[in-house]
Amino acid sequence: MKIDVFKMERMQSTWENIVDYNLSESGVHPLSLRELVSDEELEDILKLELGYTQTNGTPPLRRNIARLYPGADIEQVLVTAGSSEANFLLMWRMLEPGDEVLFELPNYMQMWGLQRAFRAKPRYFWLREENGWALDLDELKKLVTRKTRMIVLTNPNNPTGAILTPAEMDAVVALADKSGAWIVADEVYQGAERDGRTTPSFWGRYDKTVVVNGLSKAYGLPGLRVGWMVGPRDFIQGTWPYHDYTTISLSALSDRLAETVLKPENREKILGRTRSILQRNFPVIETWLAGHGGLFRFVPPRAGAIAFVRYGLKMPSTTLVEKLIRGQSVLLVPGDHFEMDGHLRFGFGSEEAALRFALARVDRFLAEVS
Repeated sequence: MKIDVFKMERMQSTWENIVDYNLSESGVHPLSLRELVSDEELEDILKLELGYTQTNGTPPLRRNIARLYPGADIEQVLVTAGSSEANFLLMWRMLEPGDEVLFELPNYMQMWGLQRAFRAKPRYFWLREENGWALDLDELKKLVTRKTRMIVLTNPNNPTGAILTPAEMDAVVALADKSGAWIVADEVYQGAERDGRTTPSFWGRYDKTVVVNGLSKAYGLPGLRVGWMVGPRDFIQGTWPYHDYTTISLSALSDRLAETVLKPENREKILGRTRSILQRNFPVIETWLAGHGGLFRFVPPRAGAIAFVRYGLKMPSTTLVEKLIRGQSVLLVPGDHFEMDGHLRFGFGSEEAALRFALARVDRFLAEVS
């Protein structure tokens, strides 16, 4: 099996811990362990034996996850090493050479690369910038056939921060039902809405639905490497053996901390922190973008600490980002990593002072190239 280089992850992993300012991150500034647990919980965690955990996730953790999906039980939950492993297991389990997959663009491109690696036949439908990043349902309708194996979406979307309307979600479900296709919904930004209204899940709308989520983005805990998938019981039980061939299980510490995070009282506090960061920082980047005389245009994101911005410089996006790294030690994500050159993804979930300093560095760069 051959794989394409995952351009965004390669650039991020090369530079994100080297540059002075990282604006490539799509989550919020991470929580520390001290912020996450009380003294009493910490004492309990210090007694934790660091052996193997149950490989599909411990029952207390899966119980807390199942609680988020009405009607689900713990046998419908598979815990993974981040949502990226959940995505990998899904593609590995579901795809055979020649399978037809409908994939939303722009999007996080992991599943795009996996579809190609597993020799599926991806076909693409777009969110349209000119329509406020709304789903082009007419295009999707033309693509769905009896051969469609799955429809893959990210909602809220990365990189645009757009959220599907209930009517759009219902239309996707109707098309999937008509063709017998699965819906694979990456919902990892759910809980990071700027207006505080939780994005509805695809869960419960259609029997052949698998939902992916995790603690990296909305929860500000990427270092725990905790993700999950939720789906029909038979599907989840049939996917668990694939997990045995990859990471086997979470670390005992990550499993225990994730259980703590997803207790209802803790979860609401953590998501409240995330939304407060977004509310505080979005006006900073919105004002900054507006202050450049029409150089930038963007549709304000409804969710996520990300702004997907069209720029007016005559320079390819990867070239621009590479020059910015070397000239000002600031990392952004080029739009061509989402198959949309002429755009940049700005992450605005860092500490406010760091965000302002980083944008000042970008100003210096723009003064040099304009």
